[in-house]
Amino acid sequence: MSTSCTKDCSSCGVDCPSRRSPQSFLENTNEFSHVKNVFAVVSGKGGVGKSLVTSLLAKETHSQGFDVAILDADITGPSIPKAFGIHERILGDGTYFYPAKSANGISVISLNLMLEDESSPAVWRGPIIAGTVKQFWTNANWGDVDYMFVDMPPGTGDVPLTVFQSLPISGIIIVTTPQDLVSMIVEKAFNMAKLMNIPVIALVENMSYLVCPDCGKKIHVFGESKVKELAEKMNVETYTSLPIDPTLTEAVDQGEIELVGSEYLKSLTDRIIDSFPVK
Repeated sequence: MSTSCTKDCSSCGVDCPSRRSPQSFLENTNEFSHVKNVFAVVSGKGGVGKSLVTSLLAKETHSQGFDVAILDADITGPSIPKAFGIHERILGDGTYFYPAKSANGISVISLNLMLEDESSPAVWRGPIIAGTVKQFWTNANWGDVDYMFVDMPPGTGDVPLTVFQSLPISGIIIVTTPQDLVSMIVEKAFNMAKLMNIPVIALVENMSYLVCPDCGKKIHVFGESKVKELAEKMNVETYTSLPIDPTLTEAVDQGEIELVGSEYLKSLTDRIIDSFPVK
């Protein structure tokens, strides 16, 4: 390393060992934010229920007495505020901005809580979107958070790369549905996590089945479940399924996801709490 090194390799042409060594892209939170565990909820494609899974995990974890937050990283399709019935604007003091709170006290940062009109689109290019997500992490006054869940956009592009590199991700939860096409694309998300050395801690198969209201039989509307097969192929120990349930749909539409029962994803929530205890 040169004696005049500024430690800024982007502006330096010297081929020194420091330049060749791996660099960490992790971003620090501010002095008012203390986030202990961060989990990303991902999938290779849209429309599979990442926001639903994120909301249920946050709701169930919070119900067990932990401080919980959601970072809505799906900038162009934010739906977390809708699920929790949050409509007030996020406030700032010129230096930091402050998460909104759900009815039960879950902290939420989402672009939709910063817009004058909730239906206004974010017509932004990838680098701007990725930079916004990074600011959600660094410029928000999160306070003390035991478990943070990041609702990711679909795919393996700019935002997932930014989140995986910039945030200290403890693990990811992959959401899928029974269709063969979705299962194939899910493997892309899994391989990206593997490439980034981030553990996949669980698979959740959404819309796995429908329970007949008359006879109680499980009807596999989108084909037989593939979550066990996928989990074995990817060597993921924990997997679970969510049914097609009008109760869940209505809860999200009414902004009352915190009112649904604890039967959804409780086992996965317990697994996360047991494997990643708050110190």
